[in-house]
Amino acid sequence: MIQHPRIGIRPTIDGRRQGVRESLEVQTMNMAKSVAALIESTLKYPDGQPVECVISPSTIGRVPEAAASHELFKKSNVCATITVTPCWCYGSETMDMSPDIPHAIWGFNGTERPGGCLLSSSSCFSRSKRNSSIRNLR
Repeated sequence: MIQHPRIGIRPTIDGRRQGVRESLEVQTMNMAKSVAALIESTLKYPDGQPVECVISPSTIGRVPEAAASHELFKKSNVCATITVTPCWCYGSETMDMSPDIPHAIWGFNGTERPGGCLLSSSSCFSRSKRNSSIRNLR
């Protein structure tokens, strides 16, 4: 059996507690599941099998969660990541900055906690680290 490369889905979230993070957990994980379902239902490997996704088991709001997700993806043969978020996140704490695989960010900018600035802050942080692997999904 062929061990195909997989796409890692990273649900990032505003890490502040006391109601902020908690109010976004379900929405953020549902976003990740929707992206995985879209990819798995439309993309195929050359042998005709559907592309497989690996979703981080928890939302990512702080450095330890980002590191745990990175370790899971290394073990799962992930070849690219898509970070999804409906809200602001601290890009320097939540983004996967590994330079060896491509990264994308998909954020929804229609809530009372807009996520549109995440791409900008993550791109700036990435450039400061000389990692040009972050791309904008439109």
